[in-house]
Amino acid sequence: MVEAEKEIEKREAGATQTADIKGKLVEFLWYMKKNGYSVETITTYITAIKKLLENGANLANPEHVKEVLAKFNISDAYRHNLIAAYTLYLKMQGLKWEPPICNVTRTLPFIPTERELDDLIAAVGKKTGAFLQLLKETAMRKGEASKLKWINVDLQRKIIILNNPEKNGKARIFNISDKLANMLAALPRTSEYVFGTNNKIARSSVFYRLRKQVAHKLANPRILEIGLHTFRHWKATMLYHETKDIVLVKEFLGHRSLDCTLLYVQLEQALFR
Repeated sequence: MVEAEKEIEKREAGATQTADIKGKLVEFLWYMKKNGYSVETITTYITAIKKLLENGANLANPEHVKEVLAKFNISDAYRHNLIAAYTLYLKMQGLKWEPPICNVTRTLPFIPTERELDDLIAAVGKKTGAFLQLLKETAMRKGEASKLKWINVDLQRKIIILNNPEKNGKARIFNISDKLANMLAALPRTSEYVFGTNNKIARSSVFYRLRKQVAHKLANPRILEIGLHTFRHWKATMLYHETKDIVLVKEFLGHRSLDCTLLYVQLEQALFR
């Protein structure tokens, strides 16, 4: 009887702790939403806090969180996200900590050839192909493209308007090719969103699976280096090469600061000498 009572108490304590954690996550989510954080940031930070919890971090003890972070075998960029998320989590509660040092070195992105991008676009399905062609021509972020609505697509005049930019970016308007217009026109209109309501994670998962198949079929391992954000890097580099106008590239990408755009000057000079 005593052992049974102890087991019941243990389960009840565990249930209470789980409920407290869920409550804190919901509170954190609403804290970010109320303070104007983007959906991208909210999703990233909630995922980061869950990652800490999954690895046994005691969120009430910053020193224990440091110990957990020290044991992670992850990239500096990912570690930086975990630290940023926990720092904001503490701020929500009016607390501070001395975060561990984490210096993130910016790496240069992979820039494929246009032929490699076109080979990939041609080899995937109709819907994914249209999504990738959109990224190639407009340099949209995958989240921006995922949220594109039919109301903002004018196939007759071949114009697309982006009014919901991510990363605090600027709204933009794009001219698109006949090829992309035809690809979009062939898609079924089952939702107000051009590419349906499935989430970015599912879309990314489909892309990575198809990319692997295409790389194997074409016997080109470079295809495996192409990510959804690669199309944005490629377009920005090519646009600067064509125009030598870094301000134009900045506006095309929707950057607020020119500092973020200068990367493409270096890439263009290296690729075209």
